[in-house]
Amino acid sequence: MPLNFWMSAMSVAEFLLWATLGFLFWKKGLQKRFPALNLYLLLRVGSMPALLSLLYVQAQPWGHQFYALYFYPYWAVYIASAISLFFVTLEIFRSVLASFSGLMRLGTIVFRWVALVSAVASLGSISYNHPSIALLPDFALALMRSVSILELCLLAFLCLCINALQLSFRDLAFGFGLGFGLISANDLIFSALTSSNSSLTTPFQFGYQAIILITIGGWIAYCMIPERALKPLVMPASSTIYRWNEIASALGHGTKVAVRQPANGFFLTDVERVVEKVLTRNLQSESKP
Repeated sequence: MPLNFWMSAMSVAEFLLWATLGFLFWKKGLQKRFPALNLYLLLRVGSMPALLSLLYVQAQPWGHQFYALYFYPYWAVYIASAISLFFVTLEIFRSVLASFSGLMRLGTIVFRWVALVSAVASLGSISYNHPSIALLPDFALALMRSVSILELCLLAFLCLCINALQLSFRDLAFGFGLGFGLISANDLIFSALTSSNSSLTTPFQFGYQAIILITIGGWIAYCMIPERALKPLVMPASSTIYRWNEIASALGHGTKVAVRQPANGFFLTDVERVVEKVLTRNLQSESKP
């Protein structure tokens, strides 16, 4: 069979997997926990049939005249996907820090600044000397590249802090974060290994598509596995992450919190001592008549 047939079959399989994931996602009522991810799934499931149909029409010998009908919707959906993925990444990040309100608030601020710097750096690499509609693909790819960097950072954060956060590998937030990180790595590696004029039927494209199918299949498995009952997270007062959550909760609110610092060799103890001294000094100054 021709290679184009297999590529078409993999595209149809991808749509079926997205539809299955959406069905399980909505059946379990996960749209309440992940509203941004819910919108992303609606975008994927709703746009893929139309885009595949337009691509099929364009691929016909007489379909070159319908090029614009596929070009503009494809890149519009691509840009919308990049924007929605930013909110999905932020949503997953906030979900894994839900038990640490101070760190979640401070981390959200840092996350937004990192996203802004990443977007400016990526979009700044585009040449705007000759503005035209031809800049649309470059703009969309740069925007998606900045989001991919955020997703990789999220994956690194999950892998490094999973024990400190007492997060289970079976948690949906970890599963979705892992999947989006793998897809982002897949995108960056594929773009680095292939040139801009490579054919869709190259071996790299098959590998790229296979990783996407495996990732969506993993998400389906996560949605099918019963979740653990949520229990209150109990952290010892001597734990580092508890101390930092207390410090993060105090910063910016004028809260009179003095975090007790045990003697250890942790490399951030000096910073904690400085914060503790500042908070104690503020408490003493306000207690004076």
